[in-house]
Amino acid sequence: MTAADVSAARRRDVLDALRRGAVPAAGLDLLAVGLDWFERSVAEDLAAVASGGSVFKAVRGEYGSGKTFFTRWLAERAKRAGLATAEVQISENETPLHRLETVYRRLTERLTTATFPPSALRQVVDGWFYALEEDVLAVDEAAGVNAAALDRAVGELVDRRLADVGRTAPAFAAALRGYRAALAAGDEASAAAVLAWLGGQPHVAASARRAAGVRGDLDHFGALGFLQGLLVVLRDSGFRGLLLVLDEVETLQRVRSDARDKALNALRQLIDEVHSGRFPGLLLVITGTPAFFDGTQGVARLPPLVQRLATDFTADPKFDNPRAVQLRLTGFTEASLVELGGRVRGLYAAGLPGDEAGRIARLVDDAYLGELAGAVAGRLGGRVGVAPRLFLKKLVADVLDRVDQFEDFDPRRDYPLTIGAAEMTDLERNAARADDIDLDLDGDVAGEGQAGPGRA
Repeated sequence: MTAADVSAARRRDVLDALRRGAVPAAGLDLLAVGLDWFERSVAEDLAAVASGGSVFKAVRGEYGSGKTFFTRWLAERAKRAGLATAEVQISENETPLHRLETVYRRLTERLTTATFPPSALRQVVDGWFYALEEDVLAVDEAAGVNAAALDRAVGELVDRRLADVGRTAPAFAAALRGYRAALAAGDEASAAAVLAWLGGQPHVAASARRAAGVRGDLDHFGALGFLQGLLVVLRDSGFRGLLLVLDEVETLQRVRSDARDKALNALRQLIDEVHSGRFPGLLLVITGTPAFFDGTQGVARLPPLVQRLATDFTADPKFDNPRAVQLRLTGFTEASLVELGGRVRGLYAAGLPGDEAGRIARLVDDAYLGELAGAVAGRLGGRVGVAPRLFLKKLVADVLDRVDQFEDFDPRRDYPLTIGAAEMTDLERNAARADDIDLDLDGDVAGEGQAGPGRA
């Protein structure tokens, strides 16, 4: 898809996100630079999952190398392939990996499809029951005349479809039946409570749990069974699988040693379950820094996990195998930043009349993009890999918007690059300090009256 083919609403959403310094929620294909060499292996993985297989991948890269962008780009492709997706941020307090019930809960909270935003759990479950009713009626049209017979036949079909899940997590099927019964009785409050329990939420009303025939809260061991059940429901609802991203697993390095060891073992268990075929239709992706994968406080603490993630990165990165268990993101260069800036410029100009688009192309040409990219990277200690977020934020909010709105604005003459400490992330501030540059952390980075993309 070219910039000219993008709808006005989608173009606005992408540019608004870049203006805020955020990763756009959609439209990432328009900005994907340097990911073409992953496209074939990604397509193969998605095809394998869609046909009932299961795949695990680990994405490694330094902070700022584009891991979040990569996983969201992957999520867009997964949705186009008919998969549901969920992105879960691993954190010590909110979502500790050693407690898989919290991971499952966040999964259901962030479950999304090409049609439904998070949380899509209710729509998926309702679609599942509708599909079961259609399957029953396709076999026995008489069931459609008798509500009791239809209900009984659907209940039997639920048991058959979830037979494998029932061996390890019988409460999953019980909760689904309880949810349907509450809806049939017109008890919306109980139905919502049971669905919340099914999604791993704690503290659900005891009366709703009793009515559904379930007890207690979901625990670490039951979470894997519930994930297995969710995959069955997704498949029978017309989805071809699930992409689950566990982002920022490197945070495990900062937790207590006992919790870290439990989390690493939970990760090892998840990988083994994926490879065993227990989760047909699951593409599990984790992201982390090289320090997590290679350092003493990360994967190295659990030798079996080291073996499962072992990947040879001694060759030139251009020979990395995209089919390997680990994928290495090498980050941006100034040349790729210029290419990315050119794509954003084209997207911006595509929404403007011809003469205004021409002025954008003339004033914000590739040479200027190179100057701006070099200036932003220079303010960050020369660390180009840390620069993309600020580079795009400055390009859209401070350069393209002004060229668009002010006919006499020339960025080379009228724009002194300013980077305030308040708009930096911790990583960007650390990069700026590391180079010991003249950085006023309470103000802007640039002297008054300095023109051009910035003072080096």
